[in-house]
Amino acid sequence: MRRAIAVHQRGSWSGPAADTVVLDQAHRHRRRFTFDTVSGGRVLLDLARPVRLRDGDALACDDGALILVRAADEPVMDLSAPDPAALLRIAWHLGNRHLPVQILPDGLRIRADHVIAEMVRGLGGTVTERSAPFDPEPGAYAGGHHHHHHDEEEEHEPPRPPRVLAGDHDRGA
Repeated sequence: MRRAIAVHQRGSWSGPAADTVVLDQAHRHRRRFTFDTVSGGRVLLDLARPVRLRDGDALACDDGALILVRAADEPVMDLSAPDPAALLRIAWHLGNRHLPVQILPDGLRIRADHVIAEMVRGLGGTVTERSAPFDPEPGAYAGGHHHHHHDEEEEHEPPRPPRVLAGDHDRGA
């Protein structure tokens, strides 16, 4: 099995890719996991720390091959508003809920969520559901191209929210 051991950011590498991998947003934030390429090859992503893979990046394999990373289409909602103030208000509410958000030239993109769609409409925004790549902002503390994510384990599931213990609501937790 091939082993991908380094990441070359989009625009920083050249030449032909030996293969392509298409990953959704959740699987582009990993340190170690096994994936299948478009041609049916099997590859182990084996990095020292989690990296936020972007569409157009290349995975460098231990045999010298490069594998092109493509963002998979997934259910998303594109959000717009009648004016900049309304869009900022929507962005504030999304941030207050700690939702991953992709900034578009004329709006915002989030994962499809009917509850959030109703909130956005209630704030005067427009919601357009579609299937498209999702590439949210990494966040202020993500450290550039690296993703600040606690997924050091070899899991294929996104991290679970923290448990709330009985009585925590009384202490402001």
